[in-house]
Amino acid sequence: MSRPTTRTKNKRLRQGDDGASTSEIWRKIHKTGVVTEEDMNQLYMIWKPACSGCRVNTKDNPNCFCALVPPPNGTRKSGLWQKMSDFVESLGPDPNKDLRESADSPAGLTNLGATCYANSILQCLYMNKAFREGIFSAEVDVLQQQPVLDQLARLFVQLHISKMAFIDSSPFVKTLELDNGVQQDSHEFLTLLLSLLERCLSHSKLPKARTLVQDLFRGSVSHVTTCSQCGRDSEASSKMEDFYELELNVKGLGSLGESLDDYLTVEKLHGENQYFCELCKTRVDATRSIKLRSLPDVLNFQLKRYVFLPKTTTKKKITSAFSFPAELEMHHRLSEPPQCELIYDLSAVLIHKGTAANSGHYIAHIKDENTGQWWEFDDEHVTNLGRHPFGEEASCPTSKSVKTDVDNSNISEAMVTDNNGNGLSTTHSQSSQVETFSSSDAYMLMYHLKRTKNVDEKGGMVCGANHRESDDGAVTAHENGCLPSHFSEEIQNFNASYVDACEQYSHRKELEVSRINERKQEVRSVLAEAPVQPLEQPYFWISSDWLRQWAENIIPTAIDNTSLQCSHGKVPVSKVASMKRLSSKAWDQLLSKYGGGPKLAHDDCCWDCLIDGAQNVVSADTYRDQRESLKQLAREILDGNCEDGKYYVSRPWLLQWWKRKVVDAPSEADAGPTAAITCPHGQLMPELATGAKRVLVPECFWLFLYKNATSVKHDDLLGCPTFPLDSGECSQCSIELSEVACLEDSLRLLKQRERQTHDKLFSGKSMPLSLHCEYFLVPSSWISKWRNYVNPAIKNSDKPETLDGVVQSLMCEKHSGLLERPPELIFRRGAIYPRESSAGGLTVISENDWKCFCEKWGAIETKGISARIEKINDSENAFPGTNEEMPICEDQLSNWDKVNNESENGQIVIRTFPEVCESCIGEKESCELMQKLNYCNEDICVILVRGKEVPRSILEASKGTTETDRRVSKRSRKTKNGSSVMLKVSASTSIYQLKMMIWESFGVVKENQILQKGDQTIDIDDECTTLVDVNIFAGDQVIVRDSEIHENRDIADELCDEKMDSQHTEEGFRGTLLTSNVSSQVV
Repeated sequence: MSRPTTRTKNKRLRQGDDGASTSEIWRKIHKTGVVTEEDMNQLYMIWKPACSGCRVNTKDNPNCFCALVPPPNGTRKSGLWQKMSDFVESLGPDPNKDLRESADSPAGLTNLGATCYANSILQCLYMNKAFREGIFSAEVDVLQQQPVLDQLARLFVQLHISKMAFIDSSPFVKTLELDNGVQQDSHEFLTLLLSLLERCLSHSKLPKARTLVQDLFRGSVSHVTTCSQCGRDSEASSKMEDFYELELNVKGLGSLGESLDDYLTVEKLHGENQYFCELCKTRVDATRSIKLRSLPDVLNFQLKRYVFLPKTTTKKKITSAFSFPAELEMHHRLSEPPQCELIYDLSAVLIHKGTAANSGHYIAHIKDENTGQWWEFDDEHVTNLGRHPFGEEASCPTSKSVKTDVDNSNISEAMVTDNNGNGLSTTHSQSSQVETFSSSDAYMLMYHLKRTKNVDEKGGMVCGANHRESDDGAVTAHENGCLPSHFSEEIQNFNASYVDACEQYSHRKELEVSRINERKQEVRSVLAEAPVQPLEQPYFWISSDWLRQWAENIIPTAIDNTSLQCSHGKVPVSKVASMKRLSSKAWDQLLSKYGGGPKLAHDDCCWDCLIDGAQNVVSADTYRDQRESLKQLAREILDGNCEDGKYYVSRPWLLQWWKRKVVDAPSEADAGPTAAITCPHGQLMPELATGAKRVLVPECFWLFLYKNATSVKHDDLLGCPTFPLDSGECSQCSIELSEVACLEDSLRLLKQRERQTHDKLFSGKSMPLSLHCEYFLVPSSWISKWRNYVNPAIKNSDKPETLDGVVQSLMCEKHSGLLERPPELIFRRGAIYPRESSAGGLTVISENDWKCFCEKWGAIETKGISARIEKINDSENAFPGTNEEMPICEDQLSNWDKVNNESENGQIVIRTFPEVCESCIGEKESCELMQKLNYCNEDICVILVRGKEVPRSILEASKGTTETDRRVSKRSRKTKNGSSVMLKVSASTSIYQLKMMIWESFGVVKENQILQKGDQTIDIDDECTTLVDVNIFAGDQVIVRDSEIHENRDIADELCDEKMDSQHTEEGFRGTLLTSNVSSQVV
């Protein structure tokens, strides 16, 4: 089965596809001067059918209206057809998005940067109905006298009756003078806040408000120490201490029951920890324990998830799962159990997300006392969780089932967890059902006293009362009536204005959407009426550009067809690709609504332009045919195969002319065929001049080129001078070229002689030095410039400066001494050589080289820096000489003595005249050293080596330094044995900071990094040590290897800890109102 042909789908029809050649029509019009109706239909492409379904709007079909609008469900990036959401955004922010969903839906609190810890605690306190009502009951004058209490009451009223989905907490946070950018501990915040509120409420005269904090959160304990001999309790055991929350251990414990058992466990005191009994008058064994004396209505459990690591002096979070029940029986936990059972209901779970102790995010899962629904409070976002603290999906006990025997009952337990390790386990027994929840991030648990049950003498329940049950509607009405009046009125007014703003926005949005839809419908309806059948009349021409803008713009302009008119006021055929044929019905709709014009009907085609166009087409065909025929001739001329040339033209110009495509008429590129070979005097440029290469072309070719060049630039009479075969070259230009050529030949000869005179110096070969011979010292930088200047392979090199100034720059003005030390001497193959240095310095030259340089490079022979190689014995070396001495090392000297059969001990030195100025050189070196030690924001290359051994090539490169002026890549790149990266460092950069940059670049934790420079391993215990202290300078290469000892971890945790450490250590809430005369009351 053959595949269907799809190649011609949506393919544009070309001119002449109808079988009649357009070129032939133009030629016929040019020949006869008559234009028929059929010719008009063909040239204006009226014959083409109205198409549909094209992906783009076809320019060569005036009957195509496709793709002016997108498909029914399509959109565009801008204009009328962009997404409706983009139009809505232009109206500004939608206040309805910040509107609370319903009166039963709680509001969130804005996070001001790092205030999630405060938001979570404030939500827990607000959702506590008794606490909320107590705050609302405070007198107005007390609120005015206590700013913190005033702002808290205002915040609670906003959370209670505001229409906003989230409330701005910044006034309350500013009143407490908290730092928005510092993460704090939520438990510490709650403790300090309750203590502060207790002091603020103490000024109230209403008992309900004055003792609100104590009534809800305060319990009592005692620390009991009992003597094992006499059985008497210590005097301090009778002293009861208040608590507002119980701090429970989590490490090694899996449930709230185990943690309470651990909290109330009996500790034995013996050995060194024996207790001194006042009655026994001696140190005896004893027991110590905590006794719960009374419990508050709101029982807070602080889970100690952070433990201190002495080895690293940091805190670590315990992320093990911890289970807690939905209902908690505390009757048997009291030291003196009451006659009724105490059942607490889980009301809030404070959760800390994250693994680091000094970072992370706090959220709260809180139960609404009125509805029994659980809500997740995540700053501004509040989510309904249903009837379970971790969502409805966590309540399905289908994940796991374990059967155990507890109290002779068959119990089955099921557990479901979410992504954060939070979940629910349900324990079923024959007599009761207990829901137990589990979380690896729970940080604080809040339980409310649910009900008490009286117990008879036999232990049975005789009565039960739920002290918290009441009618929801009655509670809400009562609560709204207790709101502070001045706050209530203010927020009610704000609600009214906010609701009005929401309604106004909705109305504007409705009008805008309606206007856009009506406009879209108009465009589609007009375009549906726009197409005209071929050869059908009447019709009107309309600009394609205007039609496209009309279809895309929201507010169109008036019709503008002026761009379609020719000088005769008609429609020329040249504009056929820029206009469309519009039906009379569509035209009338557009004209009546938008106006404009001019009106161009079917009979407005320009006959005069057709006649002119026919002439241009014939001329273009003629030009194209002539040029096509002459291209082959141009190729032969360029190849040197044409012998009947009569006129000169520029060879480069003719080559470009031959490469260009054949077009319909001459262009700017056809001008100036002889411009490059015309000298400034208007004559023929000598061919030896740069860019003056020329060729001869036949007379017919020249006439064609000349005609085209003058037609393009007919105003420039001198733009195309003619140079026949017998034209002579410009004599003045020839003389000037001859002079330049002579100078160049002379300079070339002088450079050649210099190379021959200083053969060894030019080639860079080391010159052996002899004892007691005189040499001279010249800056190596000048020698390098000289070599480049006389080197024939290097073009346009700079001429070296005169030697006199260079030599004078080496002398210090203060002491007239030498500012550079002479090169070191080395012994090689039985001779003495100066050591070559790539870092500059001085070069030793022979006396003959110096004399020649003085003659040719402007130096005074007697003012040179001379040097002499001498051998001195130890006695002569004992006292300082008047001139600089540079000795050869002892092993080199022994080789020298051995070769020359000399038995005397001595040293080979360079004596310079004038002598080296050590004071000035020392000062200069000190400045250079200070500059080296105080570099800032410079590059070093760090190479990560895979494997235990460092390759020799990398090791050798690390021993030296890279050139500071060399351009290097800043990107990390792979090498054969690892990767390398350029890092920006300063002299004050610490080893710790360098390791952090390496960690970020290569992913190697800082504990696993082994740093090395050359053969030396950088083993520093103090990471505050700077790079200068370990001799790492700008341009150095540092090798790093991965020991793979410690486990990889995320660098974000380290950066977060670093940020916290950079702040004041254990500063906490110091400097805020929370710590003003407040002491923590924590057991």
